[in-house]
Amino acid sequence: MPSFQNESTYKTYVEQGNEQEFDRLFDEAVERARREELGRKHGMFIGGSEVFAAEELVENSPIDGAHIGTFQKGTREHASQAVAAARAAFDAWSGTDYRERVKIMQNAAELFRKHKFEIAAILSIENGKSRYESVGEVDEAIDFLNYYSDEMLRNKGFVRKTRIGASSKQVSAGFQGAPGNEERITLPLRPYGVFGVIAPFNFPISISTGMSTGALITGNTVVFKPSSTDNMTMLTGLKIYEMFREAGVPAGAFNYITGPGSEVGDELVASKDVNGIAFTGSRETGMAMMKKALELGLQKTFIVEMGGKNPAIVSKKADINDAVDGIASAAFGFDGQKCSACSRVYVQETIKEEFVSKLIDKMRSFRIGDPLKKETYMGPLISGKALQKYKDSIEGAKQSGKVLYGGNEVNAGLHGAYVEPALVEVGQDNMLVHEELFVPILVLGTFKKFDEALQKANDVEFGLTAGLYSKNRGEINEFAKHIQAGVVYINRRTSATTGAIVGMHTFGGWKGSGLTGKGTGSRYYLPQFMHEQSVALSK
Repeated sequence: MPSFQNESTYKTYVEQGNEQEFDRLFDEAVERARREELGRKHGMFIGGSEVFAAEELVENSPIDGAHIGTFQKGTREHASQAVAAARAAFDAWSGTDYRERVKIMQNAAELFRKHKFEIAAILSIENGKSRYESVGEVDEAIDFLNYYSDEMLRNKGFVRKTRIGASSKQVSAGFQGAPGNEERITLPLRPYGVFGVIAPFNFPISISTGMSTGALITGNTVVFKPSSTDNMTMLTGLKIYEMFREAGVPAGAFNYITGPGSEVGDELVASKDVNGIAFTGSRETGMAMMKKALELGLQKTFIVEMGGKNPAIVSKKADINDAVDGIASAAFGFDGQKCSACSRVYVQETIKEEFVSKLIDKMRSFRIGDPLKKETYMGPLISGKALQKYKDSIEGAKQSGKVLYGGNEVNAGLHGAYVEPALVEVGQDNMLVHEELFVPILVLGTFKKFDEALQKANDVEFGLTAGLYSKNRGEINEFAKHIQAGVVYINRRTSATTGAIVGMHTFGGWKGSGLTGKGTGSRYYLPQFMHEQSVALSK
């Protein structure tokens, strides 16, 4: 029987009094990664064969500019070849018994567990996460593999059976509801075919693994494209490919291709041989992909998560210390480069001064610098483009409102984009309230009555995550009933809007944050990768 349990590596080490061992394992993994993994040349993998392109992509670490590796600048032709390989592998993979596919995914989970610290170290070097964020992300990938495996087993491969009993009478002509012979009915969910999996830079292990697992375990084949242009995470993408292949995913069922979205991603969207797209990224990109497919007359399934502009509300009836801790973590962890990051906070006017004072004290305490060091809380922004977005947003806040704290670059002694966490105050109509920024800027607003806070919180096109701090039962009920978000946290000190746990919290957005209304890490995720069939056999 299914017996899913979350991985929770750091929590386990701390509760057992072994935090020093956790740090030792991570630090040693960083040294191994620098010695054994960085600076190499890598191909793409199509149909199980390594493939090289005419042009290359050079990836450097956002921490200090260190050379991570040289990868291939794949083209439309390469994408087309990968689609053809996935199409050729589909019949055999989809025809594999679901229990065998589950076993392979469980093998992959064990491999991720075995190489957990090595993969986490590469992840930190590649996108600037702290050790806690990176190990937690590998944990989440393992959780996705195991949780979706349990869901396949629990649902017996998503096949139901029923029957209609035979009638004692017969009629000469059929019609709806006519008496007839016994019918035995099989109701399977069957895979669509080939899925393009287009992954983001900010969770290149967990989100990529989760989307890929959803497609693979249900019998689809995959063309996987990690983030390959401004924000590169191609080495972690390669590690995912290696884990799946070693676990037993056959050649062609999972293909790894690097290259710009304008070529590789566009070909996946435009190809009539790609049945579905699993995508996590900006709303602009997600909507553009769906629009293109429709304009081409393609009936393509889209499973997309398209970002957020996530609010937290702090009532005068809140525990302010809990609110400060939770909001600071959600807003500035990984430099706010999370679709679930808290980017807006609405504070009741009577407690604004106390809240702002305590929040700024908390922000001052954050150590900014090399994320590979244990004491660092905020590492670099992912790219120069992100740094420019930060600067432009701060300048906009100065012109139309106030910068209450932060807004400056930080000299960390490294070749990277390091900045202060920033708290700004602007009007509700300001662009900073409505546009997803993906930088560590928190916008402050105030309210007099609770219904005003709810109205402001909902006044954006997104609806991914939201948080509330209040001890008042009436406010809690109003928030839970009326907030327009798919993931909601109330009085959560660890984080106001981030940190969904696979199998416990579902993670999916409303409004402009999603499409299907179904979340990852939930019982409703896997059926999105399959279409339903009814097969009736008369006796």
